[in-house]
Amino acid sequence: MEVGSMFWVGFIILIVLLLALDMFVFHKKGEVVRVKKALWLSLFWISLALIFNIGVYFFLGKDLALEFLTAYLIEKSLSVDNLFVFILIFSSFNIKPSYQHNVLFWGILGALFFRAIFIFAGIALIERFAWIMYVFGGFLLLTGIKMVVDHLRENSSEIGHAEKDMNENKFVKFIRSILPMTDDLSEEKFFVKINGRRLATPLFLALIVIEMTDLVFAVDSIPAVLAVSTNMFIVYTSNIFAILGLRSLYFALRGVMDYFYYLKYGLSVILIFIGSKMMINHYSHSHASDFYIPTTASLFIILALLVASIVLSVVRSKLIQKRVIAGPIVELEAESIAEIISKSEQIEGESK
Repeated sequence: MEVGSMFWVGFIILIVLLLALDMFVFHKKGEVVRVKKALWLSLFWISLALIFNIGVYFFLGKDLALEFLTAYLIEKSLSVDNLFVFILIFSSFNIKPSYQHNVLFWGILGALFFRAIFIFAGIALIERFAWIMYVFGGFLLLTGIKMVVDHLRENSSEIGHAEKDMNENKFVKFIRSILPMTDDLSEEKFFVKINGRRLATPLFLALIVIEMTDLVFAVDSIPAVLAVSTNMFIVYTSNIFAILGLRSLYFALRGVMDYFYYLKYGLSVILIFIGSKMMINHYSHSHASDFYIPTTASLFIILALLVASIVLSVVRSKLIQKRVIAGPIVELEAESIAEIISKSEQIEGESK
C-alpha cells in the first residue's frame, strides 16, 4: 500500500516538533538526567509510538498497524545493544553525565538522516533483486549465532569481563590522527579555540563514534525490520520512534545494565528467528507454499523472547544478591559455632 505525501509531511513536522520539545523543554543545558525523569520520558516516548500506531490502524489499516508495532518492537529491542556501547564510549572519553544528553541529541539527528539512506537502499534492493531476502536472512542468522558465541566466549574468560577502552580502538586512533584535538572538557562544546587553533573536544569524538556505532548496528536492525515490512513509511517511522526514546532509556538503565545478563542472548535468538523467518517466508512466497510465519506470530515470539530474557536476568541477579548476603552470614555462623565448640572443649579440659 502506497502512503500519500501528506502522511510524510505530517510525520516530518511531528518529528521536528518533538526534537524541539526534547531539546528546549524536557532538558536544560548542563542538566544531569535523573533515573525518575528518564523513566517518565521513556514512558512518554513509548506511549507516543503506540498512539501513532493507533493512527496507522485507523488511517492505513490493520495490516500496516501490525507491521509498525512489530517493526517498532524489533528496532526497540535491538537498539538496547546501543546502550552498552554508549556506556563504554562515555566512560572511555570521560564525558560528564551533564554533557551526555547533548551528545546523544545530535547523534539522533545524524541517525535520522543515515537510517533513511539505509532503509531506502534496502527496499530498493529487495524490489530489484527479490533473492536478496535470502542474503539478508542468512546474514541475520549468522549474526545471531556469532553474537551467542561471542557472549559465551566473553563470559567464560576473564578478559571478557575486563572493561574495554575505546581509546584503543583503531577507528578512534585514526580520527585522532587526522583531527586536531584537545582533552579539554571544561566546557560543553564540540570545538574550542586554544592559542588561535580550533580544536575538537572529546565530545565531538564521542559524537563521531556514536554515529559510526549506529551505522554498524543499522546493518543488523534494518534487514531485521525489512523481514516484517517493506513499506518505506512503516519501516522508517518505526525506526525513528524507537530511536527517539533511546536516550531516555539510556539514562534510565545506565546504572543497571549489568543486571540484564541474558538480554544479549535474547537479542541473539531474536536475530536468528527473524533471519530464519525472512528466508522461510520468501521461499514460501516464491514457491506458492502455504507454510509461512505470519506477522502476528512474529510479534508474540519476539515479545516472549524479550520478556523471558529480562525475567531470567532479574532472577539471576536476585540469586546472586542472596548468595552475596548469605555468604558472610554463613561464614559468621561457622566461626561462632567453632568458637562455641572451642570454649566448651576448654571448659571440659579445665573441669577434668
